[in-house]
Amino acid sequence: MKKILVIEDSLDVQENIQELLELSGYEVSVADNGKDGKEKAILEQPDLILCDVMMPILDGFRVLRILSKNPKTADIPFIFLTAKVEIADMRKGMNLGADDYIMKPFDDIELLDAIELRLKKSERLKKSFDKDSSQGVMPFFKEVKEYEGFEKLTKNKEIRRYRKRDILFEENEYPKQLFFINQGRIKTYKSNSFGKELIIEIFKKGDFLGFIPLIQEGRYTESAAAMEDCEIAIIPKVEFFTLLRSNTNVTAQLIKMLANNVVEKETQLLSIAYDSVRRKVADALLQLATDYDKNGHAEFSILREDLANMVGTAKETVIRTLSEFKEDGLINLKGSRVTILDKEELMDMPY
Repeated sequence: MKKILVIEDSLDVQENIQELLELSGYEVSVADNGKDGKEKAILEQPDLILCDVMMPILDGFRVLRILSKNPKTADIPFIFLTAKVEIADMRKGMNLGADDYIMKPFDDIELLDAIELRLKKSERLKKSFDKDSSQGVMPFFKEVKEYEGFEKLTKNKEIRRYRKRDILFEENEYPKQLFFINQGRIKTYKSNSFGKELIIEIFKKGDFLGFIPLIQEGRYTESAAAMEDCEIAIIPKVEFFTLLRSNTNVTAQLIKMLANNVVEKETQLLSIAYDSVRRKVADALLQLATDYDKNGHAEFSILREDLANMVGTAKETVIRTLSEFKEDGLINLKGSRVTILDKEELMDMPY
């Protein structure tokens, strides 16, 4: 029996939906606000989520944003229920990863058809990636070493060592190899005519870097530099292409990763354009903390300049915002080191 989580603050609407879904053979869980709904989604991991947009504590957009960044809930189909009809709101929801919008008041058949369609699509996607792997869907760049081909690809390769701030490649250069990070962190960024940087992405140990220009047979669209001392394995592009042509499962995972990458870039642009500085800094800290989380806390080093370039604002603004977070008891600061003290409050930071 498929389980559906309904996040709706109107008790009348919530009860009507629950009754309809239970009569249609679904198991139903409900939440009266976005914060409770977010917590239930993480705990219960339903097969689909129906969520109102306008709610107290956390609105639907913030619920979706939080869940889309959690590996446990990122792939759960998400349908908005809303009385708002503005195109900008719909676009914002779709950019964040919503699967559909149902306008209130809605017809029972319309709602059931939308749910059935999304559940079937989700099931097809799971089957397509399960087909060639007994371990199911594995994130391409986090679990990529599970594939025998990639284990061979990264073994016995030329190792290069880069010092902090060293350049791996620059925008408009032609790619000649694929990079695999053995140690350290690498940032990719774009610079304007005044030399102002915007950090596009941060790569860490176990990540591959520079594959998109190889596939496109074009130039690099951004530059890459070491954020700390790094050890990089250099993989000739001919070996990378040989693996892609010979392993359909790897190719399928690569396509999925590329599609997710487009959504992530759209979300990043939306955040830079519309989110508050506090929200953007909180998101950047949470992103950096992902791989350092221990017992609910995370500690990592980041230059204030790099953090400012991640969120697209002035270094002075970032320094002021970090000081406010420290005063609020959300983080601790010691030089370039940041310790996350209250992850939940950072996740719930107003937009």
